[in-house]
Amino acid sequence: MTPAAEHSSTNPDSTTHFGFRTVPEADKASLVRGVFDSVAARYDLMNDLMSAGVHRLWKASLIAEIAPKSGERLLDVAGGTGDIAARYIAAGGDDAVICDINAEMLNVGRDRAIDGGHLKGLTWVAGDAERLPIAAASVDVYTIAFGLRNVTHIDAALREARRVLKPGGRFFCLEFSRVVLPGLDKLYDLYSFSVLPRLGQMVTGDREAYQYLVESIRRFPAQDELAARVGEAGLDRVRVRNLSGGIAAIHAAWRI
Repeated sequence: MTPAAEHSSTNPDSTTHFGFRTVPEADKASLVRGVFDSVAARYDLMNDLMSAGVHRLWKASLIAEIAPKSGERLLDVAGGTGDIAARYIAAGGDDAVICDINAEMLNVGRDRAIDGGHLKGLTWVAGDAERLPIAAASVDVYTIAFGLRNVTHIDAALREARRVLKPGGRFFCLEFSRVVLPGLDKLYDLYSFSVLPRLGQMVTGDREAYQYLVESIRRFPAQDELAARVGEAGLDRVRVRNLSGGIAAIHAAWRI
C-alpha cells in the first residue's frame, strides 16, 4: 500500500471543495461518505430517474471499450453497488474486484448480488481510491465510474491507478464532464440545478446530496485538463470520448 504521506497535504490548514463549499481537506472524505450513506439504498434507482436511463448507455459504452476477456482482473474503484463489475462479468470477464470507501454502498451491492445469485467472480473490498489496499502491478483493467470527482486528491488517485495496473494494463474513467454542444449547456444547467435536487428529495429524502452532486460535477476538471492530469500521473496514450454531447466522457489510457 502506498504511504498516506504521498497522497495528502501535510498542512492541517489546507482546504478543498465539497460542491461549492470550501471545507478542510481532512473533512471531505467523511462528508462524501455521509452523502452516499444517505442515498445508498436508492442510489441505482436515482441514477435511472435522473438520467432517464441514459447512464445505462454510458456504462454499456464503457464496457464495450474495455472488451472484457477471460483471465483479466478488473479493479473497479469507487465501485459502490457493483454495477460496473456486474456488467464486466456479464460481458465475458471472470474476475472483478469492487473497491469503495463507503461500506453502506458495498453492503447494498453485496446483498443485491447475493439475492440475485450473482456471486461468481466478484470480490468486495473497502478501500480509499488514494490509498488502495491492492498490490502494485496486480490488475489488468482499472475503472472508476462517477467516482473520481468525489476524491479529495484527484492526482493521488490517478497515481494509485498507475501503481496497481500491470504493465500493459488499461485505465478507464467514466465521469460527468463539460458539455460541448452549443445550447445544450444551458438546458443541462437548468435541469441540473432546478430538477435534480427536487427529484433527490422526492426519491431519497435528501435534497442536499443531489445538490452536492450537481455542484461536484461543475467543479470537476474539463476533458482536456483531466486528460493532461492522467498523463502527468504516468499513464500513456490518453484519449477522450465524449458521450451525450459531453455530459459525460470516457478517459482511457495505458500503463506502459
